[in-house]
Amino acid sequence: MSTPNRFTLTCNAQTFLVERAGTGPTVLVINGSGGTLDGLRPFLQKVQKYADTISFDNRGMGGSSVPEGPWEMADYAKDVKSVLDELGITSCIVLGISFGGMIAQEFAVTYPTYVSKLVLWCTSAGGSAGSSYPLHELAKLSPEELASFAPRLVDMRFTPEWLADHPSDRALMPAPPTPTEQLVSVTALQHDARSRHDVADRLGALTMPLLLGAGVYDLMAPVVNAEAIAQRVGDATLHTYQGGHLFFFQDPKAFGDVQAFVEA
Repeated sequence: MSTPNRFTLTCNAQTFLVERAGTGPTVLVINGSGGTLDGLRPFLQKVQKYADTISFDNRGMGGSSVPEGPWEMADYAKDVKSVLDELGITSCIVLGISFGGMIAQEFAVTYPTYVSKLVLWCTSAGGSAGSSYPLHELAKLSPEELASFAPRLVDMRFTPEWLADHPSDRALMPAPPTPTEQLVSVTALQHDARSRHDVADRLGALTMPLLLGAGVYDLMAPVVNAEAIAQRVGDATLHTYQGGHLFFFQDPKAFGDVQAFVEA
């Protein structure tokens, strides 16, 4: 695995912080809600062992610029295309996690020639195929309600008693970042765009191989939503895992399955 190379790209009238490392098939990893390259580090290190791995901070996050809102899922898809165009990449494997899976779906149905294979983990298609939990609704909860509900949203087993008895799961629930004014604003813009995500009626046009992963205890993006995506795509394989929204850190089979799919 090579040393990660971080750099900035200016494209689509924005600046993006990009990381690229590893050798093998080119895989673009698209991060989830509120995620940054720094937070994605443990995930990227696993993929970089067998793939030329590219990822970048989504608009408004980490080291990327903050364009004026509101934002749409189509804007996120254009960001992905712009980064790939700037890197001279015309086709690659795309791996989307959660909200990143929503971006990946919008990108794939809009720019299908760029996607040789598609991996969607812990995500939903929206509309008639089912939506992930409406994160914008969390703003209505009191701090006490949010503290109680947030762990179960990640994994429906995550009660205080469960987390007390399972330190590895407890480690998946780090303290939330300090809510700066910019973070609150960007998160609201991201959740707003996410609330309108709906590619259900366009998924049938996808012809590339699709690997889906879902955690059986995921309350945010339940298995039934992954099943709905699989039913709409001709060349789709769905694996379920013993875990919740972060099943890939709970079930060791997950990364093995994606590696086999990438290298096939």
